[in-house]
Amino acid sequence: MTAHRTARRLVLSLLAGFLLAGTVATTAQAEDGYRFWGYYQWSGGQWAFAQKGADVVVPADGAVEGWRYAVGGAKPRVPRAAGDFEAVCGKTPAETGKKRVALVVDPGTPEDALSGETPGPATGTCVVTDVNATGAKILAAVAPVRIEKGLTCGIEGYPAKGCGDQVKNITVPATDEPVTLQIDAAVGSTAAPAAAESGQSSASDGGAPWVAIIAAVVGVAVLGSGGLVLSRRRSSQQS
Repeated sequence: MTAHRTARRLVLSLLAGFLLAGTVATTAQAEDGYRFWGYYQWSGGQWAFAQKGADVVVPADGAVEGWRYAVGGAKPRVPRAAGDFEAVCGKTPAETGKKRVALVVDPGTPEDALSGETPGPATGTCVVTDVNATGAKILAAVAPVRIEKGLTCGIEGYPAKGCGDQVKNITVPATDEPVTLQIDAAVGSTAAPAAAESGQSSASDGGAPWVAIIAAVVGVAVLGSGGLVLSRRRSSQQS
């Protein structure tokens, strides 16, 4: 079961990586995207899309983790607030044998929401937990997590349904207006790993269309490599 979950998360990570990297050739297919919770780390003064799933990432003491719900296309849809560790964890004292990780959760904009859903404010929470805690455990310590088919589909009940759904003809703003984090009280590592699984649905429940997602990954990769070859050929002919 764990292997299946990791494989599914890797598929969505690969897809998001292709969509968010912005390196593929511009085609009609590039106008399609997915609505999902993206997982990020704050590094070098900016947000970077996570290259591994939250269940295997082990943030270090002083790290900043981020989650953003959005419709993803060719441009990264990162959390709209900076990953300021001092703002989130500066007033929380360090503890021997523990680590402090700042967690930023951004439900996104009303434009990205499913019909009838309203996103809450972007929040920052300092999580004090054991040094081996994964990104998934850190998130579960702050809010209930709805998991379907190995994917993080909802955080604190948002959204109430759907998971990695494809969205046709998306419209993504050039920039997202920055927001100020609502700083919540620090929490300890009181959530057991099972808490993140409590919302997991059975295999018969609706979830991300994995066959279509895998096909999309392959298609986007082919389009990207084809565009690169074509570009090189044109450059060679013009030289």
